Amino acid sequence: MQEPKQFVADPVALALRALAWTLAEQARADRMLALTGLAADDLRARAADPAVLAAVLGFLEAYEPDLIACAEALEVLPAQLVLARERLEA
Repeated sequence: MQEPKQFVADPVALALRALAWTLAEQARADRMLALTGLAADDLRARAADPAVLAAVLGFLEAYEPDLIACAEALEVLPAQLVLARERLEA
């Protein structure tokens, strides 16, 4: 595994990668939709919306095993996903 990057150059790009990771497993995708209140059609239409991306990252933050697994898969630190959410909400 590569050394994780220590910064978040583009929070939108990182959040989109996290969204793709989240949707890659059906059970996790269903849980994300249920807990965020997003509908699949709404998610498709607003996937690049900073508020939607922040909600996806917030979903990952709420369940630490997913946050850590996503960070490992994306080769970033979990804190970078948190920072990306904070920047998207600013």
